[in-house]
Amino acid sequence: MIDVLSAALMLLGALSCVVGALGLVRFPDLLSRLQAATKPQTLGLLLILAGVALQLPAKYAVGLVLVALFQVITAPVLSQLFGRAAYATGADERDALETDDLGERLADRPGAS
Repeated sequence: MIDVLSAALMLLGALSCVVGALGLVRFPDLLSRLQAATKPQTLGLLLILAGVALQLPAKYAVGLVLVALFQVITAPVLSQLFGRAAYATGADERDALETDDLGERLADRPGAS
């Protein structure tokens, strides 16, 4: 039963990664691609790690928990930083944005031009 559950988790994780990769190719703008690069990829990795952890002894599975924690902490932060860098350099398509909350926040800063 554990083998079936492990295989199902790994297959779901791989499917999630494939969906994220398709999003990178198919989405039209940078900000959408950032979304596709982080959310499904992180979920896919977590599912694959869970499937692998079921196959390992508990003392080795703890290392996978550290990998998962590192991924969950760093992926959203890096995505946020890349998005802000793209916004600051004008690499994103501002006319495609429905709302520009960051632009409003930056305009409200003291010393903003």
